Amino acid sequence: MKLVECVPNFSEGKDMNVIKQITDAIESVSGTILLDVDPGAATNRTVITFIGTPEAILESAFLAIKKGSELIDMSKHKGEHPRMGACDVCPFVPVSDISVKECVELAKKLGERVANELNIPVYLYEYAATEPKRKSLANIREGEYEGLKEKIKDPLWKPDFGKAEFNPKSGATVIGVRDFLIAYNINLNTKDAKLATKIANVIREKGYPKKDENGKIVKDENGKTVYIPGLLKECRAIGWFVDDYNIAQISINLTNWKVTPPHVAYEKASEEANRIGVKVTGSELVGLIPKAALIEAGKYYLKKQNKSTGIPEKEILYIAIKSLGLDTLYPFEIEKKVIEYAYESKMKKKKLIDMSLKDFCDELSTDSPAPGGGSVAALSGSIAASLVSMVANLTFGKKGYEKYNEDVEDIAVNSQRIKNIMLGLIDLDTEAFNYYMEVFKMPKKSEEEKRVRDEKLKEATKKAIDVPLKTLETIKELLPYLESITEKGNVNSISDAGVSALNLISCAEGAYMNILINLKNMTDEGYKKDVREKSKKLLDEINQRCEKVKVEVYKTIG
Repeated sequence: MKLVECVPNFSEGKDMNVIKQITDAIESVSGTILLDVDPGAATNRTVITFIGTPEAILESAFLAIKKGSELIDMSKHKGEHPRMGACDVCPFVPVSDISVKECVELAKKLGERVANELNIPVYLYEYAATEPKRKSLANIREGEYEGLKEKIKDPLWKPDFGKAEFNPKSGATVIGVRDFLIAYNINLNTKDAKLATKIANVIREKGYPKKDENGKIVKDENGKTVYIPGLLKECRAIGWFVDDYNIAQISINLTNWKVTPPHVAYEKASEEANRIGVKVTGSELVGLIPKAALIEAGKYYLKKQNKSTGIPEKEILYIAIKSLGLDTLYPFEIEKKVIEYAYESKMKKKKLIDMSLKDFCDELSTDSPAPGGGSVAALSGSIAASLVSMVANLTFGKKGYEKYNEDVEDIAVNSQRIKNIMLGLIDLDTEAFNYYMEVFKMPKKSEEEKRVRDEKLKEATKKAIDVPLKTLETIKELLPYLESITEKGNVNSISDAGVSALNLISCAEGAYMNILINLKNMTDEGYKKDVREKSKKLLDEINQRCEKVKVEVYKTIG
């Protein structure tokens, strides 16, 4: 699922009624979840954090800025924090299955709409910046609200969207895209904050002051302190003592975890701590973390143990949590700390894949038409992928199969990936059917109602076709891994590869049947022909290759 975080800063930190109206606007959009509201009275500023699908986030961000522009008057604003608008800055942060480039497009869409509909000048910053000097928020905000009236007239500071005219009530808004910031603390077996600071200085990107042979800090020709660069890029760190835990910690901000992920910071801190006789005893996550960051950590530690990384996601997360000692100070709750899991839990959406096997079969056996064959086809595909991964993991590291370790681990990892996609399609198929039924019930009394209903029915039917088509396309990806594990896998588990092939055939045939039955509702003959030919070609290839696997399995088991 594509997930985007949005962290707008509003120039109001005292009147909670104003903040409540803004957060109500944010939460009015389906698919958006409010994560945090952090008001500051002294700064007279509130930072709001919410997450959702790209479409939902785009709408929530606009509604929040709109409500802020209605309620906040910048001509009367006073506060310690630099600011230039009612909604001062509104960054998008890519979280899951979405690129920076896609988020930049969201920023541009939002900027254009804010300028056109709200008459607020908009500047783009960070990854969305239109020129190098606008990458820095500080550069754009220089002069703040008080200097904006003159600054906006300067051709060099013409807004990216909107007129170069001062809006006295709302000021200007800066919209952009930045990396996800992970706030991360590393625990030490000491109360000495100086020791924590010593380690922090070595690992942080800024580094520590250079000293001469007499121990004096070295200055450059401008009188500024010369620093020896630290070990880790995109890492800010300090040392402190925490009363609540009665220990010293290294407090870290990882400004781009893809450059320096938490496990790398943890390992480097451990190395430096050991050099001065200090032990790292665990770590603490402040706020939330993208799932991918913990998955990367889990895989790193599994590889150190010479274990296969092609295991279920929750198992990889468990390894990461234990290896980093994230549950040392208090229980680490995945549903609250991992951003994708937090989103899912707060959506409170009942999923078929969360049911027990018995409950799913009971649901399937009722007179309700959904879930039905499409969801079962996707389930068969997920079972096929699971069995391939199982055989691969039963082969990894086994005596006589060591030469295949790299190959079978790759098979296991990719089978897990395909399994997860197929699990998602179980619910998507039922959702597509339910959407079709909702549209089918739309009113059709007037000509306009008929026209709208017909258009929506076409859209809903295509969705109902897209899911089983995606099922076919995805399960085809499993074929080379199934074939490879049949050839190289642990011979004692070869029958499991055969059962995988049978489930794969069931998945493909079921998906194809669902495509055909839904194509009957389409009137576009060109579309029908293209989809029928594409899906039949996929089905034939899947059946032929699975039959060959069956033959090989029967040869082996005799």
